[in-house]
Amino acid sequence: MSKRDYYEVLGVAKTADEKELKSAFRKKAMDCHPDRNPDDPEAEARFKELNEAYGILSDADKRAAYDRMGHRAFEQGGMGGGGFQDFGDIFSQIFGGAGGGFADMFGGGRGRQQRGQRGSDLRFELEISLEEAFAGKEMDVEIPIAEDCDRCDGLGAEPGASIDTCSTCSGAGRVRSQQGFFTMERACPTCGGQGEYVSDPCNQCDGQGQTRVKTGLDVNIPAGVEDGTRIRLSGQGDAPPKRGGTGQRGDLYIFVSVKPHDIFERDGAHLYCRAPVPMTVAALGGEVEIPTIDGGRSKIKVPDGSQSGKRMRLRGKGMSVLRSNQRGDMYVELSVETPSGLNARQRELLEEFAREGGDAISPASKGFFDKAKNFWDNLSG
Repeated sequence: MSKRDYYEVLGVAKTADEKELKSAFRKKAMDCHPDRNPDDPEAEARFKELNEAYGILSDADKRAAYDRMGHRAFEQGGMGGGGFQDFGDIFSQIFGGAGGGFADMFGGGRGRQQRGQRGSDLRFELEISLEEAFAGKEMDVEIPIAEDCDRCDGLGAEPGASIDTCSTCSGAGRVRSQQGFFTMERACPTCGGQGEYVSDPCNQCDGQGQTRVKTGLDVNIPAGVEDGTRIRLSGQGDAPPKRGGTGQRGDLYIFVSVKPHDIFERDGAHLYCRAPVPMTVAALGGEVEIPTIDGGRSKIKVPDGSQSGKRMRLRGKGMSVLRSNQRGDMYVELSVETPSGLNARQRELLEEFAREGGDAISPASKGFFDKAKNFWDNLSG
């Protein structure tokens, strides 16, 4: 069963701004939350679909990729659109609390979730050449990843400083407030959701408990990778915070972009190039040598009388096909060149060619001017 369009899921137009997206999500989330529909077995599926749609469209980069490629933009890596952001993150953005707090709005049917925080996911932009996309490549990249601060061992406090239970939330990490009919839950503003208060923050990490460390990683770029492909490296993202963390690292997402090429244009597995051909070769026939993406050379036979725009096909000379031994084709479009900078003898020969009726055997010109003559005759007649 194919996925529904994300804009359709949220009930907004493709031109909807951030405010409209948030408003639509808020309304639909309140209507279809499983806690509010305990007798509807499909409520949870609709709720997950809604979160997935908002998770993509609320992020400018992901929305641009979705607008360009649809659901295909998030299929590489096997995680689908919902892999970018978990539902708790979306709740925090919209309702100021985690999933458990949202459930409390409808009577607390699911109970409060255990306090804890997974390491953050990371995004890394990687630009490669078309040749690298064709052949694939093992690459070493350096990525700043959050690790426990070595001065405070991830606790966020100066060595020897006390870490006390937060008096605002009594160590719960979350506070509740009544807003009309609803009870809202959000992270404690005093301790930032940690449930603890540090009297003397670490000077090295400013009390965060983590610092970013440049880490070298080996990334395998498969042959045939396309522009916009997402590669997921599980467990290679930020480390979880030591205070309140769950012990799970986040994931790293490599977004691959392929640089434009000087000679070739790509369309999926096929390549296209435009080859200039001398007028004499186009008229008399001959051969021209064409470069191929694998670094080789191919000769193509130009039939006599070839015109600009004639397309020649070289089978199996295109891009590698992802996860396959196959290759696409290369299409060469001929562009007949008009000679310039003629010397006296060359000009004399061309003038003689014209006097011998050379202009009359140009098929495109003859057809155009025949049509023009009929046009003028009809106007005057």
